[in-house]
Amino acid sequence: MEKEYSPKKIELYVQEYWKKNKTFKVKEDFKKEKYYCLPMLPYPSGKLHMGHVRNYTISDVIARYQRMLGKNVLQPMGWDAFGLPAEEAAIKNNTTPFSWTEKNIKYMKKQLQSLGFSYDWSREITTCNPEYYRWEQWFFTKLYEKKLVYKKNSLVNWCSHDNTVLANEQVIDGCCWRCNNKIIIKKIPQWFIKIRNYAESLYQDLKKLTDWPENVKNMQRNWIGRIKGFQITLNIFNTPKKLKAFTNRLDLIMGITYVSISICHELSVNLSKKNKIIKKFIKKYKYISPEEFKKVKYIGINTNLFIVHPITEEKIPIWISNFTIKEYGTNAILCTPGHNENDWNFAVKNNLKIKYVVFNPKNKKLNSDSSFINIKGILFNSQEFDGLNFQDSSEKIKIILYQKKILEEKINYRLQDWCVSRQRYWGTPIPMAKFKNGKIIPIPENKLPVILPKIKKNINLLQNPIDRNSNWAKICINNKKAIRETDTFDTFMESSWYYARYTCPNFNIGMIDSIASKYWLPVDQYVGGIEHAIMHLMYFRFYHKLLRDFKLVDSDEPVKSLLCQGMVLAEAFYEIDKKSQRNWLHSSSVLIKRNLKGEIIKSYNKEGKELIYAGMIKMSKSKNNGIEPELMIQRYGADTIRLFIMFSAPVESSLEWKESGVKGVYRFLNKLWKLILNYIEIQNTHQKMNFNSLNYQQSELRYQLHKTISKVSDDISRRKTFNTAISAIMELVNKLVKAPIQEEQDKSIMRESLICIIKMLYPFTPHFCFFVWNYFYEKTPIDNEKWPMVKEDILLKKYDIIIVQINGKTRHTIKISNNLNKEEIFLHIKNEPTIKKYLDNVNIKNIIYIPKKIINFVLYTK
Repeated sequence: MEKEYSPKKIELYVQEYWKKNKTFKVKEDFKKEKYYCLPMLPYPSGKLHMGHVRNYTISDVIARYQRMLGKNVLQPMGWDAFGLPAEEAAIKNNTTPFSWTEKNIKYMKKQLQSLGFSYDWSREITTCNPEYYRWEQWFFTKLYEKKLVYKKNSLVNWCSHDNTVLANEQVIDGCCWRCNNKIIIKKIPQWFIKIRNYAESLYQDLKKLTDWPENVKNMQRNWIGRIKGFQITLNIFNTPKKLKAFTNRLDLIMGITYVSISICHELSVNLSKKNKIIKKFIKKYKYISPEEFKKVKYIGINTNLFIVHPITEEKIPIWISNFTIKEYGTNAILCTPGHNENDWNFAVKNNLKIKYVVFNPKNKKLNSDSSFINIKGILFNSQEFDGLNFQDSSEKIKIILYQKKILEEKINYRLQDWCVSRQRYWGTPIPMAKFKNGKIIPIPENKLPVILPKIKKNINLLQNPIDRNSNWAKICINNKKAIRETDTFDTFMESSWYYARYTCPNFNIGMIDSIASKYWLPVDQYVGGIEHAIMHLMYFRFYHKLLRDFKLVDSDEPVKSLLCQGMVLAEAFYEIDKKSQRNWLHSSSVLIKRNLKGEIIKSYNKEGKELIYAGMIKMSKSKNNGIEPELMIQRYGADTIRLFIMFSAPVESSLEWKESGVKGVYRFLNKLWKLILNYIEIQNTHQKMNFNSLNYQQSELRYQLHKTISKVSDDISRRKTFNTAISAIMELVNKLVKAPIQEEQDKSIMRESLICIIKMLYPFTPHFCFFVWNYFYEKTPIDNEKWPMVKEDILLKKYDIIIVQINGKTRHTIKISNNLNKEEIFLHIKNEPTIKKYLDNVNIKNIIYIPKKIINFVLYTK
């Protein structure tokens, strides 16, 4: 064993061993408990960033730990390879998306391997590979046959910068989630999958996800937007027509002062054909973006029509409003402005009547300048229902409306069908075609996959190069000429089922091998960022339910446990340039002054100009505060980076990248290296330990060892507090550094302790542990070792460690059985040779005894 720890030599050697021996390749073994650990697959952007490294380190620690528990562990890796960034990069670098993607995958794979992640590379998936997306196309045609897919002209969110449509989930504050360009609303033909058909199960099955973060489940609940209520069929005054309107508060029915219908409602459309003012209103507000909508919210127009109140038979005005959500439920809402914020705001803006019908007995005073929102109290101003509480009034009103046969229980959802069309080149071709007569037909199975046509470097990717008039678009189906669909799939399609394909990546006679999927699924642990809580995870869960209903998988949910890691933060600095723009500087080009606490007090560029310190913020290219993983690996080694990432913060929290912290972890590994080296040089003993003859120090050290094993095991498996697990190991190492290593028992305890520490650190620092393990068990690699077992009898600690003092000065520390009484303890200590010499022929003035801690013999002094 070399004198100095050299991560470069060690890590390269160990990685070559793993590669040569295919250490992490797995197959189904029905006699063995499986564990499927999955990190979210990366987009091949060119280089790994520290966010990637954190995600994959967490996953790898869990995978290696579960493998040491004796489980058959699958941890695969692949590439989410389609998408707009590849097109943008291809334009910028004068290449094709395929060439750019292929080059990046090769480079990033090398980076992942340099970090020692225990992937089964034989299962590697690349989503732009036709052998992958052919099954996605096949499945889409099956969904079409089952009427779960449709095409229609639809109002869509359009990004004029990227020239493509965006799903509702991809619009953030009225802007494109990728390029931040303001979106516009336009109407184009689009393909949809009926996710609304699954809204109820997506909502209810969240209850089954007991090991998912509650905030993620709440985000999904809010996006699904489930509202349980009632649909009431109302007469339109002076006409034979009816209007169906929704409410979720029957108790407020006497407080209705107007009905709001959406711009898209059938009644609105019909009125616009005859009324130019309504037509102009609809035209003006129908196509505005969500951002513009915020500025003109609560705009409406009176239809001059009325519904007949279902109980009082009063005339209630019908208004067209832009705040009633399009395609939400019935598109018509019974409005009670006295008790609903949206209704209040609309009523105030349009000078409509506001009527209060509920008061809270604890606060009888009504506010005249705001709505009395969301209270469930006692009815007043409600005629025959006055004095009834929420439950009784709702039930009585329900009975009356049921008797009139105008009431129907209804559940509405905010969730809209999934628009999967994208007007871009670099994506999976949608496997549909159209005959000249307009009939749409799926591409037959024997003509799949529909392979994306190759393009030249200099082609304009901003205009979709898949031309409807090109040879590629022309196809013959059933001896009839047809034109292929030229839209491609939203890339969330590929990332919604990759986890299932990992179970059988080379299966070529179907989408999923039912035997393999039954063994491996559901995923036991999924690791990824919180930013995927709505879009990816919603589609991910939906797709799994589709696969289940087609008998391709047999569980209701794709993932048992979800772990969302926090962001990686780094110090950021900028200066204001001549154009009043922020110019961000990398920390490597910044001169920094810190106080004694390490806090930044001043920062300068190389010319001495003072900079502005923006604080610890998320690493990003735009802020120029990213840290190159490769540089850190070269400087400190992959194990140091892995250990720092897992030690520096709880996995759900943000991690502040500080190189001083990295150096501290590096020093710890060097300390452990020297401790192991010191033991080996003294004596690598195999002598069996005599547990019955341990002195108090040896017993205490062994107790601390097994206490640490117990804590680390619980921290990793149950609590997933990896940082505290590492901290406990570090504390134990510090105790071992100070421990004697002279007697044979000392050496035996040191050996046992080092072996357990190496095993416990293996998930975090696998190269280091693999290498030093060879000096304990040369023929058995640590990859096949089991997790250290806690000896529970040692943790019971059948003894106490007592400090013995003479006149307040510590003279000895002794191990005493905890079964002895006070007198027996005194007698035992008095006869201890080290203490006996102090007590012989002297008079004891007093004995001060703190049970299980200290005994102080106070002697008479001359």
